[in-house]
Amino acid sequence: MSEEILGKVRELLPSLRERAAEAEELRKVPPESVKALQEAGFFRMLQPTRYGGFESHPLDFYTAVKLIGSACGSTGWVASVLGVHPWHVGLFDVRAQDEVFGEDQDTRISSSYAPTGRATPVEGGFRFSGKWSFSSGCDHATWVLLGGLVMNDEGKPVDFRTFLLPIADYTINDVWDTVGLRGTGSNDIVVSDVFVPEHRTLSMMHTARCICPGQDVNPGPLFRMPYGTIHPYAITAPMIGMAYGAYEVHVNATRERVRAAYLGEKSVEDPFAQVRIAQASNDIDTAWWQLEKDINDEWEHAVAGTKIPIELRLRARRDQVLGSARAISAIDRLFESAGGKAINSGLPLPRFWRDAHAARVHAANDPERVLVMYGKGELGIQVRDGLF
Repeated sequence: MSEEILGKVRELLPSLRERAAEAEELRKVPPESVKALQEAGFFRMLQPTRYGGFESHPLDFYTAVKLIGSACGSTGWVASVLGVHPWHVGLFDVRAQDEVFGEDQDTRISSSYAPTGRATPVEGGFRFSGKWSFSSGCDHATWVLLGGLVMNDEGKPVDFRTFLLPIADYTINDVWDTVGLRGTGSNDIVVSDVFVPEHRTLSMMHTARCICPGQDVNPGPLFRMPYGTIHPYAITAPMIGMAYGAYEVHVNATRERVRAAYLGEKSVEDPFAQVRIAQASNDIDTAWWQLEKDINDEWEHAVAGTKIPIELRLRARRDQVLGSARAISAIDRLFESAGGKAINSGLPLPRFWRDAHAARVHAANDPERVLVMYGKGELGIQVRDGLF
């Protein structure tokens, strides 16, 4: 089924590319694009089969995201974020899964995982309040996943959980007005003292250990993959897609470009331009090849039902943050080589440049923290599961 979906996604690329400017103007992905991706089956790739999903190999999902991101950075970003959430919901108690997908298997879920919410335990669940930024694609979703701290009687945090809420329990504040990823509609979410039942919460301690209640009904290998690999790579995959899109645009333009400042020299004959293309290509391919290897190596353990080694999980996070950095480096190199016409805001290359740099500031792309964890692991210093 994945190959069929990938084929349909490839057919959508020209229309997604044509709507990239419209996405920026609307400050959200055009509804036509979301509908087309839904009809292609994309949003069900990581959804449990018990709810009409396909439980695709994660690499197939990231490949689809890469393709979408190569046409429109904002659409690739939103597709990846909304597309990975059915997997996360599949880790929740089956009662929560039934509430989300029981009546509508095309339900979409947005998120904001920063623990800016505060939860107080009450009988059967929690009272929950907070404000969250950057809920990408929230205008296309009817549920949301929100990070929050559970507080004890002394007002001290005792747990970090993800809370799952229906749209009736939250408000969207339209505040998204940015220089990059303008089309993602990453608006604020506000929750004011609502009740969230226990079964619609999931502790990060469970996801960190890859032992979650949803595995009782979703026993396939997909739901044994680590949260700390699946989610961060859902941030890097669209960035690699943006880099591939920028590369294609730049190479095509270079074939035709004549440099007026250099006495009519053809860019295609400039050895320095050729070197930059080679370097950018290497950065992009390396980022993707490492993603492939990390996902495939972890998948082998998930299929075999064996514990995924901590060394492998740390390596995946190392490669993920450096993959994002390589994508940025490649786009920067191409942008710098493109000449004065590249600064026209309406052109694809500067749009990819803006989108990639906006994506870079996501918390999942914080290289120093991740590389410190990897270094500790290599040196034999204990690393807490919850950090990755």
